[in-house]
Amino acid sequence: MTEKIVSFVMSGGVGSRLWPLSREDNPKQFHDLSGAGSMLAQTLRRLKAGGDGGWPVYLIGSERHAERLRADLAGMDLSGGRPIFEPVGRNTAAAVAVAALQTLAEHGDALVLVVPSDHAISTDSQFWATVAAGAKPARDGRLVVFGIRPGQPETGYGYIEAAGEEGDQVRDVLRFVEKPDLQTAETYLAAGNFFWNTGIFLFRASAMRDAFLKYEPDIWAGAERAFVAASSDLSGLYLPLDLYEHVPAISVDYAIMERAERIAMVPAGFRWNDLGSWQSLLDVGASDENGNVVIGDVVAFDTTHSYLRSEGRLLSVIGMRDVAIVATQDATFVAPVAQSQNVKKIVERLEQSGRLETRFTPSSDRVLVVGAHRRRVCHWLFEETLPLWATAGVDEVGGGFHEALDFAGRPLGKPKRMRTMARQIYAFAVAKARGWDGPADRIIAHGIDFIAARGRSENGGWVRAIGVDGAVVDPVEDAYDHACVLLALAHAHLSGNEAARALGAETFAFIDAHLEDERLTGFLEFPGGNGLRRSNPHMHLLEAFLAWYDVTGERVHLRRASRIIDLFRSRFFDPDSWTVGEFFDDDFTPAAGKKGQWTEPGHHFEWASLLVDFADKTGQSDLVGIARKLYASAVANGLNRATGLAYAAVSRSGMPLDQLSRSWPQAEAIKAAMALDGAGGPDLKPEIEARVGRLFRWHIDPAPTGLWIDRVDEKGRSVAREVPASIFYHLVFALTRYLDKTDGANDGAG
Repeated sequence: MTEKIVSFVMSGGVGSRLWPLSREDNPKQFHDLSGAGSMLAQTLRRLKAGGDGGWPVYLIGSERHAERLRADLAGMDLSGGRPIFEPVGRNTAAAVAVAALQTLAEHGDALVLVVPSDHAISTDSQFWATVAAGAKPARDGRLVVFGIRPGQPETGYGYIEAAGEEGDQVRDVLRFVEKPDLQTAETYLAAGNFFWNTGIFLFRASAMRDAFLKYEPDIWAGAERAFVAASSDLSGLYLPLDLYEHVPAISVDYAIMERAERIAMVPAGFRWNDLGSWQSLLDVGASDENGNVVIGDVVAFDTTHSYLRSEGRLLSVIGMRDVAIVATQDATFVAPVAQSQNVKKIVERLEQSGRLETRFTPSSDRVLVVGAHRRRVCHWLFEETLPLWATAGVDEVGGGFHEALDFAGRPLGKPKRMRTMARQIYAFAVAKARGWDGPADRIIAHGIDFIAARGRSENGGWVRAIGVDGAVVDPVEDAYDHACVLLALAHAHLSGNEAARALGAETFAFIDAHLEDERLTGFLEFPGGNGLRRSNPHMHLLEAFLAWYDVTGERVHLRRASRIIDLFRSRFFDPDSWTVGEFFDDDFTPAAGKKGQWTEPGHHFEWASLLVDFADKTGQSDLVGIARKLYASAVANGLNRATGLAYAAVSRSGMPLDQLSRSWPQAEAIKAAMALDGAGGPDLKPEIEARVGRLFRWHIDPAPTGLWIDRVDEKGRSVAREVPASIFYHLVFALTRYLDKTDGANDGAG
């Protein structure tokens, strides 16, 4: 066969059938399941074997897996092909449309071969001989599929019913059939004219284009708009989120193959397995004398025909037969191999309860000793940081607190934001409650006196910012700032400050009079405000209301908090993507464009800990499950895999939108893990220790004594120019709570 074939590898699946090994952040195509490299790398090498290695090979995969994809492509010549990155999964129809568009744009009306990235195929020569058999009908304009003669009544595969006789190289497709039950699969096997559908397609680019224009023109038009607007660099082609997300999501089987006419099927001349179950891995793996496939640290006695795999710790098995046992760092799966297809039921159950184990693969450096970081945390907080900020951070001349310090510990003379003044008051109140023996009362009073004298608005609220000379520079009465002031006053009141309760009452009166939204259950951004709205001020108001309930026991504050919880349930939280939106229109519908996709892992962590707190106070236990989902979403989709730190922002589909890592989301991740630990879910103590370790590794240890690196880029390099005081409260609260959580653990550590 001499006519050029342009190949496309589809690498967008999540592989839940091989849980707990395969997960959303590390799907099966990236795993070495047969000892010959990852499934993706094997597929790419197989395609490179065609056309004497000179035919172009493209890869279509998720942008969130870009680093993994590039790792498998390292050193591989794609003969003019390149990766094409999807910002969000739209199923296989959109990807096939992009493949046809790419071919027409760069290779004309060539033949296109589309293959999955995660199937095991016997030999390259048999594979290409089968493809060659389908080339003629493809050149003639037919869409070609490849079928495998079934060896057993398999319920995990789709089927193709084909006309023709035994020995025909090309047969007409009568119909496609979805995955059958066992009895139906047995009738297919007996009939002799049913084949397993490999999901491999061969077609002329114009033929697929014409099929889309006839059956699904919206998919073709949407994919074409995204393809034309795609950006390109040396690493690949990047489809734009704002266009690609609107392409209808449907499989190519439903969209085209089950509706098109004159579909041709070529019976495959190669052995094939989609490695979609633990049974399939037992079938193809190298077995020992007892018929067991054993991978990892496994000791087995009196055990036969079983798939035994350990991804770390010792797995010992006695007296088992026909089972799959797969142990990872954080989960163990046990089932008869005949029922291993049902692992999806386990995954669905875990998904419903927001379990982290379905989406995130834990890193190998998790610390297992509870309280391992107590000594370092105690020393940093009480010997380094609080003393520094109690002196250099306090403006003894102008009043209040300095907005930021440089890395020599000198104030930068910036305007003083109300939220920062409030957060410093809060931080020293928390430190006092934790037993700090410094001048907390004096500092708290100093801060409250300053904001009461300089920061009140004409309406009895609080201004947004005060200049270094004490004059108001931003008079806006911002809901976010009022939430911070309320939080500070609650803790100041708890610490014994006499003025705090009266100021709190006045602040509540201002909110009721000027920030209540008369149309909706939420709050205005500022008095009379309309337009773009945010979930974040509401989250901080929830935090403040819960704090006042803790301090006073007055249920009016719990009722206020309940209103925000109702808004969270109805507007902010998306149950499909497990995300909290940041930006909304005036009626709390998600904002258009990029802002509507914007989510922040740090806020997911904050919401998670607040939901657990509210659930503890009210008995609304379903909120704990939602909190787990928020945590799982943030960890699975919002972490930089190079550093383990949370990104500043990701899309609802998990694509990084801002790859900066700031210090405060790492502190909030610690708080969320502590809140969820022991709340009926997984043991998160190793997760807590790992998060504390990463906070110190990247943000605290590289900084001068008592300070921190607030901004770290995607490669772990500091890009901070100052130390913002507004972060202090995140760190103090998270780390004092860590000390409380681990009190008595690892005695002598602090």
